[in-house]
Amino acid sequence: MDPLILFVFVLAAFLGVELIAKVPSQLHTPLMSGTNAISGITIVGAVAVAAAAVGTSRLGAALGFAAIFLATVNVVGGYFVTDRMLGMFKSKKEGK
Repeated sequence: MDPLILFVFVLAAFLGVELIAKVPSQLHTPLMSGTNAISGITIVGAVAVAAAAVGTSRLGAALGFAAIFLATVNVVGGYFVTDRMLGMFKSKKEGK
């Protein structure tokens, strides 16, 4: 594996953790709904990587499929969070 790719991966993971840790909780939900589109793009890229690596590299294929799974979990979780946030703004029925 190319050391540059490993370095970029570790750097991206570190910066992602640092960035999310510094976001106030009031902004986290709107940011989560905004990142659903980015995660959708990540899924498309992960599918392309997994498809290209299936015949050539087992590690590349495994990482591609892991990226597909994790990005899908992120998208689904983002939609649940967004739905919950929008549910907070619905008016409550008197009979319930």
